[in-house]
Amino acid sequence: MSGASSGIGLAIAAALVESGARVALLARRADRLAARAAELGAAALAIPCDVTDEGAVARAVARAREAFGDVPDVLVNNAGVFAPAPLAEMRIADFREALDVNLFAPFLLVRAVLPRMLERKSGHVVTIGSTADRSAFPGSGAYGASKTGARAMHEVLRKEILGTGVRVTLVSPASVATPIWEGVDAAVVRTPPASAMLAPEDVARAVVYAVTQAPRVNVDELRLSRA
Repeated sequence: MSGASSGIGLAIAAALVESGARVALLARRADRLAARAAELGAAALAIPCDVTDEGAVARAVARAREAFGDVPDVLVNNAGVFAPAPLAEMRIADFREALDVNLFAPFLLVRAVLPRMLERKSGHVVTIGSTADRSAFPGSGAYGASKTGARAMHEVLRKEILGTGVRVTLVSPASVATPIWEGVDAAVVRTPPASAMLAPEDVARAVVYAVTQAPRVNVDELRLSRA
């Protein structure tokens, strides 16, 4: 579980623990991650990790294998960054970070666990997408490009693993009330009030639904909006 120290990632981790799973929590801030894992109890393992770093990902997966006896049954690619700006004004560093965290990191994590999943003929890769992976929003050039790329990677993976016993799911929510919105300029991105957004727990329930289906069922994609 990447991006597990707050927001959607923390809600998914809590829901998985509640459903009886043991969960490895990955995030960059070791202190915050350790505190969240302690709150979730003995079923949660904190593994500080920069998921954009190939070596760090390899070490994190090795740590999870050591703790759980194998690669995880479920990989949830959730870590994400959102720094909106018009493309003409966007900082190169912000565009590159969006691609690194939202697209390259999921690739690294899939690459680290998928061979073993294929070998044992079981496993589930969940990608947390966004409505921005199909719709264009002003100010979201970097975020939209990275999320659209992640959706494309999910679709390719779905075709590549068909019939192997490994499953893949894309969960794409509309705006979710998380700290990612803090500091976002309303003049750049039209930000709905938190009361009009989904809750992190809504996304968490969708993930638990997908990964608890019978092994013969693959939930290809779930798109969530506020009713």
